[in-house]
Amino acid sequence: MIAAKQASAPAAPLWPAVAAMTALQALVSLALFAPGVVAPRAGLGIEQLSLFSTAAFTISLVSSFWGGTLVQRVGSLRVAALCAVAVCAGMSLALFEGGWALLGAGLMLGLAVGPETPASSALLGRLVPAEKRAMVFSIRQTGSQIGAVVGSLLLPPIAVLLAPSSAYAAVIVCAAIAFAGFERLRPAYAITPPAMPRLGLSDRLRLISADRRMAALAVASIPFSGMQVILNTCFVSFGTSDLALSHVEAGWVLASAQGAGLMGRLGWGVVATRLRSARAVLVMAGVGMAVCALLLGLCGPLLSRSILVLLTVAFGLTASGWNGVFIAEIANLAKPGRVAEATGAVLTASFLGLVAAPLLVALLTPRVGLGGSFVALGLTAAAGAAVLLMERSHARE
Repeated sequence: MIAAKQASAPAAPLWPAVAAMTALQALVSLALFAPGVVAPRAGLGIEQLSLFSTAAFTISLVSSFWGGTLVQRVGSLRVAALCAVAVCAGMSLALFEGGWALLGAGLMLGLAVGPETPASSALLGRLVPAEKRAMVFSIRQTGSQIGAVVGSLLLPPIAVLLAPSSAYAAVIVCAAIAFAGFERLRPAYAITPPAMPRLGLSDRLRLISADRRMAALAVASIPFSGMQVILNTCFVSFGTSDLALSHVEAGWVLASAQGAGLMGRLGWGVVATRLRSARAVLVMAGVGMAVCALLLGLCGPLLSRSILVLLTVAFGLTASGWNGVFIAEIANLAKPGRVAEATGAVLTASFLGLVAAPLLVALLTPRVGLGGSFVALGLTAAAGAAVLLMERSHARE
């Protein structure tokens, strides 16, 4: 009876769902950004920021495994609402401003980071015809950069003029508004999505290793994603400590980088289409982010303000803009009907980069400074690009 009613019901509208899922990603990104962009005012060190990021992405790695099951049970919009609750809880802990409170905030945010992508994929994959998925999913992927830009522009002035706790409170307000919006939309999309396969870690590793090209993508994504999270988390601290920028100026420069990343998520797709090679674009992005990290780490304090801004924009264009082409290439390599499985498997490797990079920076920074940490990550990004280039050369042979 219920199934018959669902079958005869008019199709749910697409764009409110796209807006909701983009807003979900923007909210999670905003919360992940908050400690890094208020760090100078809050007195947070690199070790504390690294611990926060490591906690968030370690839990997200675990929660991504059961995210699909949760979507199957309660629906995408309810999962989105639960993610908003996790953001509220995490930012509420961050209000206490202690090291352990920040660790708890990271753990709570990890519960939102893992399930938000399966929730979006299940909902939009059902609503969007195959020929329009690339465009719609690219639009949805800009949510990460939207949250980053908003956080970089608005949270530092709030922290400086009021207090760091006020910046966290602003994120809580955004999460509460998002929760209300997701719950209001939920009845219009409340149908049971198709069953999603459950892949354990060993299953994911086998899926990746079965295809040399997929394995190269997974390996390269580890340093690429690590570079992205450190740019997002540590640039404001680096700007105020080494680049003679004020707290608000460092936020504006980072916002410029994230704006470039937003354009890159769309623009790199156009370049890949014209070159007919997503792999070539990923190599260029890897080389680009490596060069930018090396120049920033070695020469950043010596650069003029205008050159520094241009360098940071190029950094954001490459280190934050590669994801869309990357996901499209996974879809191209996946076997028919296994795109979701392949994406989840390769993203497991990306999560490893998100976990490992903050630990590496926490280890290196007391010894070589943040500049030295950027240099080290630049070298790893160059290695990732080399893996893709060698695999591409091997495929031609």
